Amino acid sequence: MRSKLVTVRKVLSRAVAALAATVVVSLLLPVAPASAHGQLATSTPLKGTVVRQPLAQLALYFTEKPASNAHFAITGPDGSRVDNGWSHGEPKRLDKPVTEYFMVDGVFEPRLYHTGFPAMVTVAHWPAKGRYTASYLSVASDGEAVRGDVTFDYQGPGTAAPAGWSAPTAGPDPALLAQAEGEGSTAPGATASPVAPTGAGADDPAGAAPEQRDGGFPAWLVPALIVVVVSAIVLVAARRRPGTGRGSTAGRRPTGAAGRGGGATRTSGTSARKTGNRAGGPARRGRR
Repeated sequence: MRSKLVTVRKVLSRAVAALAATVVVSLLLPVAPASAHGQLATSTPLKGTVVRQPLAQLALYFTEKPASNAHFAITGPDGSRVDNGWSHGEPKRLDKPVTEYFMVDGVFEPRLYHTGFPAMVTVAHWPAKGRYTASYLSVASDGEAVRGDVTFDYQGPGTAAPAGWSAPTAGPDPALLAQAEGEGSTAPGATASPVAPTGAGADDPAGAAPEQRDGGFPAWLVPALIVVVVSAIVLVAARRRPGTGRGSTAGRRPTGAAGRGGGATRTSGTSARKTGNRAGGPARRGRR
């Protein structure tokens, strides 16, 4: 019984160690790269920062030049919009390059982007202190939607709205929405799969060229396969360990039986010698 408990404990300890190793490996494995391109590289102001002076414009820098029908909006603390149109700005070299990935022969290959292409969004006024959000929607050269937002805290003085200005209410262009939702694309042959690069440079303001897509695999596939394999090994080990213990016990039993048999043989021999001595006693007395 004790041997079985020891075996179970060993199997459980090995299982825990294997699972811990799996978790560590999963954490160390690089996350599967995103396939979408033209993403936000940086902004002015940065996300999560505090702005203490009223800015005339917000700058959102992308790895590709935003689409001409891209949509930008800035909302204030009360939810009302304070943006007043946008325009393309002058590209600038990024302080930290951005890595985007392209699928080549079934393998993701990195491409560094050193240049940011800005969308300059005009701020009509700063009505109050609090949280402001700059949201954006565009479509990259690979046909993927480029969407997100930059939230920051404004703690500067309030400013008045321009004369005759009214908060915009228009949403994204319907054609842009159709492209972003996958119902259309500026890139011929673009689908919802990872892209394959062309020979265009990474700093091309047009964001390379229309790219043909290829199939990939989801980010969770590799860790999941590792968990399945390790679990299978643990189950096989758990099934084999008790069998090995029984084999060892069975192997020890014949040895013990043989040992007891040997002991009986030695006892018989001793008895025989004693009998012989008793039989020889009278004979020796006879000779005397």
